[in-house]
Amino acid sequence: MGRLVGCRAVVTGAGAGIGRAVVRRYLAEGAAVVAVVRQADEAAALESEGCAVVVGDVAEYQTAARAVAAAEQAYGGLDVYVANAGLWDFHKRAERQTPQELAAAFDEIFAVNVKGALYGAHAALAALTTSLGSVIVTGSNASFRAGGGGALYTASKFALRGLVMQLAKEFAPKVRVNGVAPGATDTGISGPAALDQREHTMNSDPARMAAMAAHIPLGRVSVPDDHVSLYVLLAARAESAYVTGAMLLSDGGLTISV
Repeated sequence: MGRLVGCRAVVTGAGAGIGRAVVRRYLAEGAAVVAVVRQADEAAALESEGCAVVVGDVAEYQTAARAVAAAEQAYGGLDVYVANAGLWDFHKRAERQTPQELAAAFDEIFAVNVKGALYGAHAALAALTTSLGSVIVTGSNASFRAGGGGALYTASKFALRGLVMQLAKEFAPKVRVNGVAPGATDTGISGPAALDQREHTMNSDPARMAAMAAHIPLGRVSVPDDHVSLYVLLAARAESAYVTGAMLLSDGGLTISV
């Protein structure tokens, strides 16, 4: 029997990368999943795997509200909201951005990485309170140290770690709030349109991936499946009932190597 039988989950950023891996693992463990994607062309594959699908931008509150409503309509409630969608900034240094780029990219990155998680937690709170459920966010090694991205990305991930801690305090005792903090991962995460990075992906440059691997004590860049067991652990109430306010590192030892 799977570890998540009876669990009803929303997963954002579900079209690819870590989000898609979490969806597949949740389904394999017996969960019912609402997958949130940004592009309509990502929906068919997820629907064929048994997911309900919501298409929308996590930077808009209504996307979270529709995802929660979809879980309630399809599955009768919600147990876990996984706020996974995110943007990277390809280590873009602050001094190499114009003031206009800096302002626009800040708004875009924080809208997805921080506001998207806050909106999801807020929209899901009533349903999660009923089910004694939990929120899980995707942080980063950049939630703990510099160098995982540029100033905007790192600031957003530090803010996300603070959001986890504060919401865990506010939502206790009925709703737990935690995060998983992956290190460098072989995914197609993109960047903000404000920096002309929407069409760029992290794993499109082999030299970048090799440079990342050189700094990781375990000697390689991770793949999405390296992280998904932590999302299962945090979703499985019987296995993590006393864990809240935590950001679980899954970075190959990168943070301890500083």
